[in-house]
Formats: sequence, structure tokens, C-alpha cells
Amino acid sequence: MSRIGKQPIVLPKGVEVKLADGVLSVKGPKGALSTPAADCLDYAVSEAEVVITRKDESRLARAQHGLRRTLLANCVDGVNKGFSKTLEVIGVGYKVAVKGETVELALGFSHPVLVDLPKGVEAKAEGQKLTISGIDKEQVGELAARIRRLRKPEPYKGKGIRYENEHIRRKVGKSGGKK
Repeated sequence: MSRIGKQPIVLPKGVEVKLADGVLSVKGPKGALSTPAADCLDYAVSEAEVVITRKDESRLARAQHGLRRTLLANCVDGVNKGFSKTLEVIGVGYKVAVKGETVELALGFSHPVLVDLPKGVEAKAEGQKLTISGIDKEQVGELAARIRRLRKPEPYKGKGIRYENEHIRRKVGKSGGKK
């Protein structure tokens, strides 16, 4: 039995879940999200919680059990609290600014790098920190990863874009390793 899949999803006050046409729709105070339902699973939706059980013990049903429960739990958390990721832009001359629906980054290239924000995702820049927030965990994480890939942190000086609590393993330079 899936340890994650068998746990019920507790619905906070103000969040409602509906199952129709193979799609689970979640509405809450921050907005609405939907996720597809798997045919090999049963969904028991009540006022206080959602319980997901398997119809059979097939390989597909076992694989989908924990996945679908986690996707639905992420939708419930998103419409209730939302998600956010914070990136730090570290380096001499590296800057970040949010202009409307675009994030403008100066990363040592000959031109500024512009990143368009997808619908439903907001960004806020404070000094060298960029906070990306939204109700869809997948969109927030993907945008943060795309921005980080523009200039990954390098191990010698630590310059680049990193997550807020990310630890970069530093290396000594060529003069520091000799004795």
C-alpha cells in the first residue's frame, strides 16, 4: 500500500473539490485549479476530506495512487495558501527588476535577459532577491528553475542565481590547491 496515497487529504475551510468528467476541480480563496483523475482510482469526496483508494492492485494503479494524491494535495494547498520560491542573484553588477509582466535580469551578458511571467504567477524583486509566487506549484517551480538555469552558481566565486537556502560547494582555485 502506498504510504502517501492512503493518507486522506484534509480540506481547509473555504476549499471545495468536485469530480466531473475525469477532472478534479479545486476552488478556494486564492483561485481555482484542476487536475486529471486516474481511471484506476476511486475518489471519495466529502465536506472535510478526500480519500483516494485503488480499484485493483495493478502496476498502473499502484504507480498512480501516490502521484494523484500528491497532485490533488498540491492543488488544495495552492488555492488555500499558495506557493513561493525565492532566488538570490549574486555577483558584481548582477541585478534583477520586475517590470509589469516581465522579469529583467542583468547577468553579465552584453544584453539584459528578459523572462516573461506566465499567467497566474507573480514576481517581486527586493534588492538581490527575486520572489516568485502563485497557486500552481508546478508553474512556480518551473519558472524558478528556468531563471536559475540562465546563470547557474559557479563553484569558485559563488556567482550566479541560486535558491534562497541552497548551499554551493566551493572549490579552491588553482593557486589555493598547491603547497
